[in-house]
Amino acid sequence: MNRRLLTILLIAFLIAGVSAFLVYRVIGNRLQAARPVPTTSVVAAASDIKLGSVLTANNLTTVQIAGSVPKGAILEKDKSTAVGRGVISNLYQGEPILDSRLAALGSGGGLAATIPPGMRACAVKVDDVVGVAGFVTPGMRVDVLISGTPPGVTDTAQGSEARTILQNIQVLSAGTDIQKDAEGKPKQVQVVNLLVTPEEAETLSLASNQAVRIQLVLRNPLDTKTNPVQGTALANLFTGQNNAPAAVRGPRPTAKSAPRAAPPEVFSIEVINGSKRSETKFGSPEGKK
Repeated sequence: MNRRLLTILLIAFLIAGVSAFLVYRVIGNRLQAARPVPTTSVVAAASDIKLGSVLTANNLTTVQIAGSVPKGAILEKDKSTAVGRGVISNLYQGEPILDSRLAALGSGGGLAATIPPGMRACAVKVDDVVGVAGFVTPGMRVDVLISGTPPGVTDTAQGSEARTILQNIQVLSAGTDIQKDAEGKPKQVQVVNLLVTPEEAETLSLASNQAVRIQLVLRNPLDTKTNPVQGTALANLFTGQNNAPAAVRGPRPTAKSAPRAAPPEVFSIEVINGSKRSETKFGSPEGKK
């Protein structure tokens, strides 16, 4: 067979094979797209649901999810198990409701439903400035500082100190309402609830009952590292030693005056000239020096 003809036939077979493969892929994709995909009906939020709300049947709807179902999603057949449970994080319209976003059945709603097992919600009284100018919102992380005069110190000018007593504490709510306002900002209140352990709750309670000022310091939620922080004293702000407690100062030394020199010794000589008398006084040589 002619070599040129054989080459042409091989090229033709190659082009035909590539064309057949491309046609197979196109037709296969269209057939697969036309094939119905199995879906699962899960429970979702019928409208936006705020943190602390108790779910009712009117808050729930169902949506179809194709493919795998998110872990913890509540199926349509188990819809009744979601009714009466508190919401521990905001839910949005059309969002599938996960079991981890709801409080345990029977725990109710409000702030208590958002407290994890083993933790406590401790209320701290603050003002607008102490509350980081109103930027403390639920979910934020703060450090708790106290400032005042330690017990047993009578000199308030030298004994005032500031110390960090708690670090990386989560804010549960700001005020009596755990919701934000219409603009998404915290409401101006004077009580902040912090999520703490029982031991930390004792520390906060003790600090609240003393004559000290409590201040919340806002921190980055991603910064969870805690380091021991040494207190700072008021007196050290004027000495440049901002990272050390004030040293106990003794009585201020009084300046000693120089001893007063004794007056020089004076000698007198009486001169008699006939009937006239005169007296001349001379100082000692040491007094002249």
